[in-house]
Amino acid sequence: MKSIVGLLILIFFIMCSTIAAGQEAEVSQKNIPELLNTYNKMSVPYLSVQTLKMDYDQYVVLDTRKKEEYDVSHLPGAIWVGERYKNKRMPELSKDVKIVVYCSVGIRSESFGEKMLKDGYTDVSNLYGSIFSWKDAGYEVLDVNDTPTDNVHVYSKVWGRFLKSGVKVF
Repeated sequence: MKSIVGLLILIFFIMCSTIAAGQEAEVSQKNIPELLNTYNKMSVPYLSVQTLKMDYDQYVVLDTRKKEEYDVSHLPGAIWVGERYKNKRMPELSKDVKIVVYCSVGIRSESFGEKMLKDGYTDVSNLYGSIFSWKDAGYEVLDVNDTPTDNVHVYSKVWGRFLKSGVKVF
């Protein structure tokens, strides 16, 4: 009886580790468009990095990542607001100002943008591919001292696979 219970426990642990490994492999095998199609609801309109670059001065750019990610690198002039909407770092903004939110690839920023839209902001966009696509397009990112850098915080090794240029920082 003990050997059957032990065998069942062993099978359970093998199944759990196989599932976890499969989820990591699933994420690592996709590209950014597939990730966004899988994890996002497309509830916040996307803005391409090229459009933002051309019309940068028309947007308020909000970085929705963790502080340590922002400190490694961020878009020029981006305001760090953190992951949680309605925190003390949220700037006073007109409800009709053009806003673009971003994170690493565009998943966390969609959630932030959804909350802004629910709160009455009328012109909120999610940067398609976020800082990874921005950097991969060859556009400048700045460090905590607003100095150009090649470093990009990639959140984790799994997510870091989607950054094709720059220096990956974990």
